[in-house]
Amino acid sequence: MIWKLILIFLFCLPHGLFAQKNVVDSLYQLLDKEKADTNRVKLMCDIGYELRVNDPEKALVISNEALLLAKKIKYVNGQSKSLGTIAIIFRLIGNFPLALEYNLKTLKLVEKTNNQAKLTSVLMNIALVYVNLEEYDKALTYYYKADSVIEQYNIVDQKYRIALNIGDVYDKLKMNDSAFSYFNKSLNIARQEKNNYFEGMSMTGLGNNYLKTEQYLLAMANYKSGIVYLKQAEDDELLCEAYLGLAALYNKLTKKDSAAFYARQSLIIAKNDGFLPRQLDAAKFLSLKFKEEKNLDSSFFYLNYVQNLNDSINSKSSIRESQVLSSNEQIRQLEIAENSRIAKKERKQQLQMLFIAIFIPGFFIITLLLSRIKLHIRLIKILGILSLLILFEYLTLLLHPYVAEITNHTPVYEMLIFVSIAAVLIPTHHRVESWLINWLTKNRPLFAGNKLKMKRTKIIIKSSKE
Repeated sequence: MIWKLILIFLFCLPHGLFAQKNVVDSLYQLLDKEKADTNRVKLMCDIGYELRVNDPEKALVISNEALLLAKKIKYVNGQSKSLGTIAIIFRLIGNFPLALEYNLKTLKLVEKTNNQAKLTSVLMNIALVYVNLEEYDKALTYYYKADSVIEQYNIVDQKYRIALNIGDVYDKLKMNDSAFSYFNKSLNIARQEKNNYFEGMSMTGLGNNYLKTEQYLLAMANYKSGIVYLKQAEDDELLCEAYLGLAALYNKLTKKDSAAFYARQSLIIAKNDGFLPRQLDAAKFLSLKFKEEKNLDSSFFYLNYVQNLNDSINSKSSIRESQVLSSNEQIRQLEIAENSRIAKKERKQQLQMLFIAIFIPGFFIITLLLSRIKLHIRLIKILGILSLLILFEYLTLLLHPYVAEITNHTPVYEMLIFVSIAAVLIPTHHRVESWLINWLTKNRPLFAGNKLKMKRTKIIIKSSKE
C-alpha cells in the first residue's frame, strides 16, 4: 500500500519541477566553478529567473546578491539584468509597486546604454506591470514608447510582441476596432515569420474580438485554427482561453452540447495544470449556462465548484500577501546590510583622508626640523618638494567629489574644471616651492664637510703667519 502511495505521489508531481531542478542544479555547479565576477552575476541572475515561480524568496536573495556584486565591480549591464530579474519576481508574487520601482530603476540604467532591444524589453515590462494594476492608459503609454523605438531601430524580434500586447490592452479597454487592428497586425507578422505558435496567439485574440462584435463565423474560424497551433506549442493556459471562447460562441449559436463540451475541456486542462483563474472562468460559465437551461443539479454542482475555487484563490492570495510582506522585509534587510557596507567604506575613506590631513603638517614639521640639522641641502630640497606635492594632491582629492557632483560625472566638464584648477595650482606650486626651499635653507647650519674645510683653511693661515 505504501509503495502504491509513493508511486501515485511521484506520478502526480509536475514533470516541469524536476526539469527546473536539474537546470538550477547545473547553474549552481557552473557558479561554483566560475571565477570571473561578471559571469557570476549573469549566472546568479539566471538562477533567480529559474526560481521565480517555485521559490520566489530564494530567487530574490540570489538576485539581490547578483545586484550587490554588480554594483561592487561597477558592471552596469549586470546591474540592469539583476534589477530586471528582481522586478519580474515581484510582479509574479503580486508586489506590483516594487515591481514597478525596480523596472524604473532598470530603465534608468538601460537608457544610458545604446542597447535599444533591451530598452524596448524594459518598457514593455513596465507596461505589463500597469496591465496587472489595471491602469491601462499608462500601460499603453509605455507600449507606444516601446513601439516607437522598435520602429525607429527596426527591432524585428519585438515587432510581433508589441502588436499583440497593444491589441490585448485595447481588448481589455473594450475598444474593439483598435484591438482588431493590432491583433490583425500581429497575425500578419506571425505569417511573415512563419511562426505557427504566434499565429495561434493572434487568432485567439481575433476570435475574442469577432465574438464581441458578433461576427460568429469569423470567430469560429479563428478559434479553431488557433487551437490547432496552441496544441502544437503546448500553451495550455492560452488553450483554456480559446476553448472557453469557443464555448461562449456555441452558446450564442444555441448549440448547448458543444458549448458544454468546450467549457469542460477548458476546465479539465486548467485543473490539470493548476490554472486557478482559468478554472474559475470555466466553472462560472458552466454554472450560469446550466442555470439558464434550468438544469439545477448541474448548476448547483458548478456553483459549489466556484465557491471552492474562490476559497483556494483567497488562500493563494493570502500566501501571496505573506510573500509580499516577506519580500519587503528581505529587501529592507538587504538594504540595511548594503547601507552598513557603504557606511563602513565611507568611514574608511574618511579615516584615510584624516590621516593624510594630519600627515601633511606632520611631514612639513619633520622637514622643518631636519632643515636645522646638518644634512645635505639636496635632501632638504627633496623633502620640501614632497611636502608641497602631497599638499596639492590632497587638495585635488578633496575637490574631486564636489566637481563630480557639479558636473554630474560628465568627463568633459570634469577635465575642463581640473585643467583650470591645475592652471592656478602649478604656477602657485612653483612659487611656493621656490620660497619654501629658500626659507628652509636660509640661515641653516653649514654642512659638516664645508665646516671642516673652513677649519683647515684657518689652520693653513695660522701656519703661514708663524
